[in-house]
Amino acid sequence: MAQITGGIRRLLSSPIVYDAFQALLGGDAARREIADTYFKARPGHVVVDVGCGTAEILNFLPQGIRYYGFDLEQAYIDSAQAQFAGRGEFYCQDVTLLEAGRIPPCELAISFGVLHHLDDDGASRLIDNLYGRLAEGGRLVTIDPAFEPGQSVFAREMIRRDRGQNVRSGEGYSALVSSPFRDKRLTVRHDLLRIPYTHAIMECTK
Repeated sequence: MAQITGGIRRLLSSPIVYDAFQALLGGDAARREIADTYFKARPGHVVVDVGCGTAEILNFLPQGIRYYGFDLEQAYIDSAQAQFAGRGEFYCQDVTLLEAGRIPPCELAISFGVLHHLDDDGASRLIDNLYGRLAEGGRLVTIDPAFEPGQSVFAREMIRRDRGQNVRSGEGYSALVSSPFRDKRLTVRHDLLRIPYTHAIMECTK
């Protein structure tokens, strides 16, 4: 994965620091908005979360789903298992090596803050693998920071300092999708955090 983990960014490898930083930026409100508006998970759904972090999104998903979380950071997985034991299954896995056979069949696949860490080949391969495991009518939703014309200077500079080194425009993320989804929708938002920031959200329906 193409990311910078040295210097101050190393602190974000700590689950406590990562969650505290997310909370400071308004991460809980953003997760609630994203879960309600874009994920739309329902009881009985199988949800695959690639890049689950500490799995805080489970606080905003309904009871009765079957949740599978994958993340590269063992410390994040340990935190998720400690906090959400009984609500999901969590695996330490480099998503660039996550083959389709490791992904459970699902109604919803989430990739939250992952694609901007991957080069084009890796990102497209992940999307293809997730497509292959989605049920008919199932949905893939991705959320990543984006460079967009007219965004604030502050947002652009914050995103430029992200650990991920493959930040794209919204259309750049959309271009990664080669699988034959019957519907693909791109939304660019500047209002999900307490600070100026830009997110590209893709909703792809099989």
